[in-house]
Amino acid sequence: MLDPNSNPALYVSAVLTLYLDLPDTPLRTSVSDQRQARLWFDRGIPLTVVETALLLACLRRAVRPSDVPPLPRVRSLAYFQPVIEELLDQHAPGGYLEYLRLKLRSIVDNPSPAKVQKTTLSDDR
Repeated sequence: MLDPNSNPALYVSAVLTLYLDLPDTPLRTSVSDQRQARLWFDRGIPLTVVETALLLACLRRAVRPSDVPPLPRVRSLAYFQPVIEELLDQHAPGGYLEYLRLKLRSIVDNPSPAKVQKTTLSDDR
Protein backbone atom coordinates (compact mmCIF):
# COMPACT_ATOMS: atom_id res chain seq x y z
CA MET A 1 0.00 0.00 0.00
CA LEU A 2 1.36 3.42 -0.96
CA ASP A 3 1.98 6.03 1.74
CA PRO A 4 0.14 9.28 0.92
CA ASN A 5 2.83 11.23 2.80
CA SER A 6 5.36 10.22 0.12
CA ASN A 7 3.16 10.57 -2.97
CA PRO A 8 1.90 14.05 -3.87
CA ALA A 9 -1.13 12.88 -5.87
CA LEU A 10 -2.30 10.53 -3.10
CA TYR A 11 -1.68 13.16 -0.43
CA VAL A 12 -3.62 15.88 -2.26
CA SER A 13 -6.45 13.44 -2.99
CA ALA A 14 -6.60 12.35 0.66
CA VAL A 15 -6.64 15.94 1.93
CA LEU A 16 -9.37 16.98 -0.50
CA THR A 17 -11.47 13.93 0.40
CA LEU A 18 -11.16 14.70 4.12
CA TYR A 19 -12.11 18.32 3.42
CA LEU A 20 -15.19 17.50 1.37
CA ASP A 21 -16.40 14.99 3.97
CA LEU A 22 -16.59 17.69 6.66
CA PRO A 23 -19.78 19.54 7.55
CA ASP A 24 -20.12 23.10 6.24
CA THR A 25 -17.60 22.66 3.41
CA PRO A 26 -18.18 22.95 -0.35
CA LEU A 27 -19.53 20.13 -2.48
CA ARG A 28 -16.40 20.21 -4.65
CA THR A 29 -12.89 21.57 -4.38
CA SER A 30 -11.38 24.49 -6.20
CA VAL A 31 -8.02 24.92 -7.88
CA SER A 32 -6.88 26.96 -4.87
CA ASP A 33 -7.87 24.08 -2.55
CA GLN A 34 -5.77 21.71 -4.64
CA ARG A 35 -2.89 24.18 -4.52
CA GLN A 36 -3.20 24.49 -0.74
CA ALA A 37 -3.10 20.72 -0.28
CA ARG A 38 -0.03 20.49 -2.51
CA LEU A 39 1.64 23.26 -0.51
CA TRP A 40 1.12 21.25 2.68
CA PHE A 41 2.65 18.22 0.97
CA ASP A 42 5.63 20.28 -0.20
CA ARG A 43 6.11 21.56 3.35
CA GLY A 44 6.15 17.97 4.61
CA ILE A 45 3.11 18.35 6.86
CA PRO A 46 1.98 14.83 7.78
CA LEU A 47 -1.50 13.84 6.67
CA THR A 48 -2.39 13.08 10.30
CA VAL A 49 -1.64 16.71 11.24
CA VAL A 50 -3.85 17.94 8.40
CA GLU A 51 -6.70 15.62 9.41
CA THR A 52 -6.37 16.64 13.05
CA ALA A 53 -6.51 20.32 12.07
CA LEU A 54 -9.57 19.85 9.88
CA LEU A 55 -11.46 17.94 12.55
CA LEU A 56 -10.42 20.28 15.35
CA ALA A 57 -11.51 23.38 13.43
CA CYS A 58 -14.86 21.77 12.57
CA LEU A 59 -15.44 20.80 16.17
CA ARG A 60 -14.61 24.30 17.34
CA ARG A 61 -17.21 25.61 14.91
CA ALA A 62 -19.79 23.02 16.00
CA VAL A 63 -19.57 23.69 19.74
CA ARG A 64 -19.96 27.45 19.58
CA PRO A 65 -22.54 28.87 21.99
CA SER A 66 -26.05 28.78 20.60
CA ASP A 67 -26.63 32.47 21.37
CA VAL A 68 -24.00 33.69 18.89
CA PRO A 69 -24.69 34.16 15.19
CA PRO A 70 -23.87 31.12 13.03
CA LEU A 71 -20.64 31.15 11.09
CA PRO A 72 -20.76 31.12 7.29
CA ARG A 73 -19.84 27.91 5.49
CA VAL A 74 -16.14 27.17 5.00
CA ARG A 75 -15.28 28.22 1.47
CA SER A 76 -11.60 27.34 1.23
CA LEU A 77 -9.13 24.76 2.47
CA ALA A 78 -6.93 27.72 3.49
CA TYR A 79 -9.39 28.30 6.37
CA PHE A 80 -7.61 25.48 8.23
CA GLN A 81 -4.07 26.88 7.86
CA PRO A 82 -3.98 28.58 11.30
CA VAL A 83 -5.00 25.35 13.03
CA ILE A 84 -2.29 23.45 11.16
CA GLU A 85 0.26 26.01 12.37
CA GLU A 86 -1.09 25.65 15.89
CA LEU A 87 -0.64 21.86 15.75
CA LEU A 88 2.86 22.19 14.31
CA ASP A 89 3.79 24.46 17.24
CA GLN A 90 2.16 22.24 19.84
CA HIS A 91 1.74 18.61 18.88
CA ALA A 92 -1.53 16.86 19.70
CA PRO A 93 -1.36 14.10 22.32
CA GLY A 94 -1.49 10.45 21.30
CA GLY A 95 -4.99 9.25 20.53
CA TYR A 96 -6.26 12.78 19.92
CA LEU A 97 -7.04 12.21 16.25
CA GLU A 98 -9.23 9.20 17.07
CA TYR A 99 -10.96 11.23 19.80
CA LEU A 100 -11.70 14.03 17.32
CA ARG A 101 -13.07 11.55 14.78
CA LEU A 102 -15.44 10.08 17.35
CA LYS A 103 -16.47 13.46 18.72
CA LEU A 104 -17.27 14.91 15.30
CA ARG A 105 -19.15 11.74 14.31
CA SER A 106 -21.30 12.01 17.46
CA ILE A 107 -22.11 15.66 16.72
CA VAL A 108 -22.93 14.98 13.07
CA ASP A 109 -25.07 11.95 13.96
CA ASN A 110 -26.86 13.71 16.85
CA PRO A 111 -27.13 17.45 16.19
CA SER A 112 -28.46 19.54 19.06
CA PRO A 113 -32.12 20.57 18.71
CA ALA A 114 -31.12 24.23 18.57
CA LYS A 115 -28.96 23.61 15.49
CA VAL A 116 -31.53 21.59 13.57
CA GLN A 117 -33.36 23.75 11.08
CA LYS A 118 -37.02 22.98 10.84
CA THR A 119 -38.67 23.10 7.47
CA THR A 120 -41.96 24.73 6.71
CA LEU A 121 -43.35 21.24 6.17
CA SER A 122 -42.72 20.08 9.73
CA ASP A 123 -45.55 19.02 12.02
CA ASP A 124 -44.32 21.08 14.97
CA ARG A 125 -46.01 24.37 14.08
